[in-house]
Amino acid sequence: MTRDVAEAPTLIDGLQYCNWSRDIFQQMRQGGMSAVHATVSYHDGFRDTVRNLVEWNWRFRDHAHLILLGRSADDIAAAKASGRTAIFLGLQNPLPIEDDLGLVEILHELGIRFMQLTYNNQSLLGSGWMEALDGGITRMGREVIAEMNRLGIAIDMSHSGERTTLEAIELSTRPVAITHANPSWWRETGRNKSAMVLKALAKTGGMLGLSLYPHHLRQGSATPLHEFCAMAVEVATIVGVDNLGIGSDLCQGQPDNVVQWMREGRWTRSDPRSAKVAFPAQPDWFRDNRDFVDLAGGLNAAGFSDSDIAKVLGENWQNFMRKAFRPGA
Repeated sequence: MTRDVAEAPTLIDGLQYCNWSRDIFQQMRQGGMSAVHATVSYHDGFRDTVRNLVEWNWRFRDHAHLILLGRSADDIAAAKASGRTAIFLGLQNPLPIEDDLGLVEILHELGIRFMQLTYNNQSLLGSGWMEALDGGITRMGREVIAEMNRLGIAIDMSHSGERTTLEAIELSTRPVAITHANPSWWRETGRNKSAMVLKALAKTGGMLGLSLYPHHLRQGSATPLHEFCAMAVEVATIVGVDNLGIGSDLCQGQPDNVVQWMREGRWTRSDPRSAKVAFPAQPDWFRDNRDFVDLAGGLNAAGFSDSDIAKVLGENWQNFMRKAFRPGA
């Protein structure tokens, strides 16, 4: 590893779901991204998820000079040393494990390193944030949490209800992640997280990835960078700067019908009378991976030190991954 590479900042995005292409991978390199957690599936069962993983295998082969598959935190350093970006694969829904505990290990062997216990709806593991009643972690959910802890798959509670999230944090023997969300008092969406959740997350050493998705921002796409960074300062006083990162939820290049898929999957039918949903425009200070490093300026102006900025933009995620992906805990 050359001196320049060794001294380059470690930049890690805790969640993206882009319409993956060579252009996007090249932008990751232009932005100096060390690692990105990439969503593999939403409402897909096991077989369709394997199909998505096959497509990722082709990407790793076709773009081997730009990206590599991340299986452990050590792969972040390997990616930096070779001028590439480590891609860590994750699931935003537990549907790929169906009702079979054994599929958790199979998916781990195939490269999955993050899994949400719910998306927006009730799952076999817990309640999503859109359910009227949050029943907490289910019997199967307790088994899956223990299995994820054993294997080294990070538990992600970004889309879960309050009770379900708090119970997962309590039950897990490893720190839990909320990869992409903001505080609910800053923007009340139902999806953003309460002070109670953030305090419980911090108490157990969990990670919060602040979201740059416009629906999670106070003024949507018009939210200025200084307002986002001021919120980050406030959150850091609650969770601690060592537990704070970025999970941009970047959906670059996705067609608008993907939003429909996210919201509806196969479990309901579109109402032809309703307005079609569309992706909101990104704020002008974060449009793609090349803008990630520019967050440092806003964080500095808000009062973060250089060492704390390095933590928030990547080092904290790297430390979390060291603990979360280690097998056998």
